[in-house]
Amino acid sequence: MDITHFRDQVSVILKRDRIVDICRYLHDEPQICMDYLSDLCSVDYPGRRLRFEVVYNLYSIKYRHRIRLRALIPEDDPSIQSVVSIWAGANWHEREAYDMYGIVFKGHPDLRRILMPEDWDGFPLRKDYPLKGPEGWEWKGFEELKELHKHDDEWSIKS
Repeated sequence: MDITHFRDQVSVILKRDRIVDICRYLHDEPQICMDYLSDLCSVDYPGRRLRFEVVYNLYSIKYRHRIRLRALIPEDDPSIQSVVSIWAGANWHEREAYDMYGIVFKGHPDLRRILMPEDWDGFPLRKDYPLKGPEGWEWKGFEELKELHKHDDEWSIKS
């Protein structure tokens, strides 16, 4: 565990296997009362032994203080326990991190893509994700999507 302090923000780097215990303590302890998960996001650091981080920005409404938790995740097992049981709002954040980075949140009630189509291949915010597909490549759902929207111009309100 490593603790840093920068511009009135405390940041704690911790091992992923303790995330639920630590978050539950920070949430339930009356003297700390981190009752609001203001953000949960992921970061990709290719080349690092622990390539991914899941970042939890917590806030206490009662005491008006903040803390940032950073859980380190290895590339060969990009997974961590879900904190949805502590903060229900983590649901959508964890789904986004799963969708964009491929980080699996164990125990999540509905872990599926939230931004990309279900049949999308890959994780767009990983640093090794290609910026452009191969020549002639097209997402297989594109034609179906075009068909769904072929009448959009007919239905729009004209001024």
